[in-house]
This record gives sequence, structure tokens and C-alpha cells, in this order.
Amino acid sequence: MDGPIASPESRTIAIPSIVEDLLTLAHAGIPIAFITGRSDEFMRSQVVSRLVTSGLRSDALVFGVFEKGGVWAPITPAGLGALEIDESVALPAAARSAVEQLAREHYGHAMFVDEGKRVMVSLEQRVDAPAEVYRTAQTAFQAAAYSLLGSLGVGIRYGSRSLPDASGAVPFRIDPTIISTDIESVRLDKDRGAERALQWFSAHGVGARRWYSVGDSRSDYLMADHVHAVGLDVAHVDVRPADGVLEREYEVIVLGELVHDHAGAAFLRARVEELGL
Repeated sequence: MDGPIASPESRTIAIPSIVEDLLTLAHAGIPIAFITGRSDEFMRSQVVSRLVTSGLRSDALVFGVFEKGGVWAPITPAGLGALEIDESVALPAAARSAVEQLAREHYGHAMFVDEGKRVMVSLEQRVDAPAEVYRTAQTAFQAAAYSLLGSLGVGIRYGSRSLPDASGAVPFRIDPTIISTDIESVRLDKDRGAERALQWFSAHGVGARRWYSVGDSRSDYLMADHVHAVGLDVAHVDVRPADGVLEREYEVIVLGELVHDHAGAAFLRARVEELGL
């Protein structure tokens, strides 16, 4: 979400054509799903509000999947519809409280707790924290959180290390990104988000000759992986190829030297022009 749509620096939609082209496509009957690790609150304030104020119509088929598949809702002219939450993947409340307290007390100079998360814990880089300060704090926090959760009996994985719970299971993981650290169920990821979206579109009688997924991390390829695995035509747009373009059986698209939301904007404009809209 931060890469293709919202700027990783400002965490807002900084390129106006993105909103314009999303609406043009949606109003032409193109199904659109936002699949993100972000919270529904972030989506509501930074993306959905922009679509609504710019004239999202009731006949548009727009869907949101948040926290990598743990929360989902339709997007309507009135804003986000009724949320559905998969409580089975939520981090235990006591563990959540302990990790958030750790972050606030020792790493608040570089990160803040995303209060909008419902099933995972996310600690995000402060916009006023220099990248090198954040990276140092992020590494230290992740190691401390791993030890803390293990001491609380939470089965947790961090990189190649894991601490099982009392049953021998490891149901949660620490997942770092360039601007955040997520502590989440191992059952959550972008493929689960894509599954949620396809199920919703199917329930509304909507399909497509070809699907596109767009992302800025290697895990975002999982969206296209799922679509391809269920036998649908798909291509993935990588807006941060410097991390390494993955080899896949389906098409992978890189937009020249453009990255992040500039690449996302170029992709959307190309689809609008391709369809003659």
C-alpha cells in the first residue's frame, strides 16, 4: 500500500492522478481490491476518504483487505462498509499489551504503535526519525520483542530462529519491512488477502479476463501467486525491483526507472489509456 499508492515518505497519496485513475477504472466496471498489511483506519483516512470525496459511485466494485487478510470490508460511497475480523489469527491481548509497552518505553524516539491494528501488532517508523536511527531501533526492538514473547509462552518466529509455545507450535512471527515491524499470525500474508478479495468478487458475480497485483516487497508476489494457483491469468507489477525481481511462471512487470507511488501512478495511467477510458 505505501509503495504503489501512498508515498513511503509521507504515508499519503501524493500523486493526484492515482485517485483520478482509480475512480476511472472503478467506474468502468474494473474490480479493484486494496490488499495491505495496513489497518482499516489507515485505509479509511488516507485512501477511502480520497475516493469518497472525489466521487466514488455506488456501482463501483471496490474492496479492502487489511492486516494481510485478518480484516476486510467493501468500500462504498459512504466509506468503509461493515468490517469482518478473523479473531482466530489475533495476537493474545496480554502479549499485545506487553509488546506495545516495550516499544513505547524504549523505542518511542524512532517508532510508534499503530493503534488501528485489530489482529496484529505494528510498530511504524516515525516520520521525523532518520532512516539510520530507525533501522538501529528496529533491529534492537525486534530482538527484544522476540525474547519477551518467548518468555510469555507465545510461539514466535524471528528470521531463522523460533521459540515454540507449550504445545510445540509457532503460530506467530516477527516480520520487518522498510518502515515497520509487524508481529502477526503465520497464517496471514498477501496470498490470504488475495483469496479474500477473489471470494468477495466471486460472490458479487464479478470476474476479469486478467488480474494485476501491484506491490513493493517480495511478499507482495504472493498475491499473484494465489491468483495464478487457482488458474486465473495474472501479472505482477513490482514497484521496488531493486530488492530483486522474482522469477515466476506469470508475467512480472517493471516500469523502467520508476519506483513506489510513481510506478503505481504510471501503471494505473497505462491501464486507463489501454482501455481507452
